[in-house]
Amino acid sequence: MKHVNKGLEGVVALDTQISFIDGVQGILKYRGIEIEKLADMSYDAVSYLLIYGRMPAAEELEEFSIKLRKERNVNPHLLEMLKFCDFENESLDALRTAISVCAHFDEDSHDISEQANIRKTIRLIARFPTMVAAFYRMANGLEVIAPDPSLAHGANFLYMLRGTRPTDLEAEAMEKDFILSAEHELNPSTFALRITASTLSDMHSAIISGLCTLKGPLHGGARKGVMDMLDDISSTSNIEVYVQQHLEHKQKIMGFGHRVYKTYDPRARIYKDIAMRVAMEKGDNRWFDLAREIESVMYHEMVENKHKPIYPNVDFYSGVLYKDLEIPPYLATSIFAIGRISGWIAHCLEQYADNKVIRPRAHFV
Repeated sequence: MKHVNKGLEGVVALDTQISFIDGVQGILKYRGIEIEKLADMSYDAVSYLLIYGRMPAAEELEEFSIKLRKERNVNPHLLEMLKFCDFENESLDALRTAISVCAHFDEDSHDISEQANIRKTIRLIARFPTMVAAFYRMANGLEVIAPDPSLAHGANFLYMLRGTRPTDLEAEAMEKDFILSAEHELNPSTFALRITASTLSDMHSAIISGLCTLKGPLHGGARKGVMDMLDDISSTSNIEVYVQQHLEHKQKIMGFGHRVYKTYDPRARIYKDIAMRVAMEKGDNRWFDLAREIESVMYHEMVENKHKPIYPNVDFYSGVLYKDLEIPPYLATSIFAIGRISGWIAHCLEQYADNKVIRPRAHFV
């Protein structure tokens, strides 16, 4: 009888030069550079690294940033279409539909040549934040805010979302969020879009595959789950009962555990630090203190019951950060996609460059 690795756990499906994960040591690198170093750079620089495979020189980064800022505006017809989206649903549904419509306005839509793909790359990275912010403004009966070309990627998104410029620390936090979300090897959404790209379908179709997969609560949707959990617990006095009941019934506690990391997710440490700093600037530590106590209770409950500790993953303190940035939960997964788009595109380009259709077998029972 053939051995089947359920969920393809531990199966190596392909070679990549884009990212490296050591789940035992808690290491994450993009193109050979540690995430701790990348988190202090600009999102534009990290995007360039992922897409072109190297860090840009100063003049290359300036040229790349100028191109991105010029492409932030979206087709007015797309904004009209967004008005018909169901505002009661999570915003990722609207973003998924928006990308489908974008393909109709893109003259390179069905061209998968290297030159066309680079042009689409710039447009997709630049416009994801604009589409998400526009949907949020429409959903709340507010006027859509045009992009500000003088602002960096993270700061511009918060500006389009709120209509006011963020503080320097808030802008830094959003920039770090996009960088930490940008890439993570063969996660479900990336694997899904690589399968699509392997059929030589176009980049927009591949990205839509990624978006559909990201939505799931066991993937990108987990960040929204963390935010909902914080609201459900609401007070430190409720934590112990909440955690004990969930562990007793073998229910997942959102923001803890990871299929790859057997130790602390390196991204979670960076999120924890920036979430604490934003809370301190805001003068309101409620959500951060609540999360820190949940982490403590989780650790002690696992140890006392002679289980291996389950550590926070990327979603836990990012959910706390979103709470303090006053980002509503239904935007969380779409904002994850704003960061992840650079990594997704890097994987599309890598797949196209050395393609073989991805077609595994199933064991019939």
